[in-house]
Formats: sequence, structure tokens, C-alpha cells
Amino acid sequence: MLLRDIAHSRAGDKGNISNISVIAYDPKDYPLLEKYLTAERVKEHFSQIVQGQVRRYALPTIGALNFVLEQALTGGVTRSLALDAHGKSLSSAMLSLDIPDADKG
Repeated sequence: MLLRDIAHSRAGDKGNISNISVIAYDPKDYPLLEKYLTAERVKEHFSQIVQGQVRRYALPTIGALNFVLEQALTGGVTRSLALDAHGKSLSSAMLSLDIPDADKG
């Protein structure tokens, strides 16, 4: 199952940092996010893009995880020649992560 089957995302960026939140559609799926969406897994998923640290913050009361990806935007929006390869694109790429189904986890 793809992450996008059970969650949506929001993103923002500041300088060379991308901030991506992943929010479960249904609170019952939050434990899957917490179990399989680790900072290490996100760092690996974006290994070709993110050069710095990935930190995860859990927000269980709203069924969300927030990730801060440092050195993720090739210098930042104002310094990059890339066309829209910033926070919102990364949040869409985040949702392509494959995670086990709830009954298999």
C-alpha cells in the first residue's frame, strides 16, 4: 500500500529546509505512520535530494508526523534554478512511500 492511500501531506520551505507533515485520513492508521515512517526511512527515500539531517516530530493528537529535512532544496527557492522542486513536490514524493497494509503490519 502506498502512503497516499491512508494519508495526505502539507509542506512548506524556508531557505534550504523543507518541512513536510504527513497526516492520517483516519486516526486508526496513525500507528502505521508512526511505525513505518521513520526519520531514517524518509532520509533514505530522499537520499538523492536531502543532504542534511532528517528530524521527525510526532503529533499523535492530530494523527500526524512532521519531518524537517535540512539541506533539501539545493540552496533554497531563491537560489535554485530548479522548477518547483521544493516543499510541495517533496511532500508528493513522500506519499509514494510503500508501507505494509494494516492487517499485515
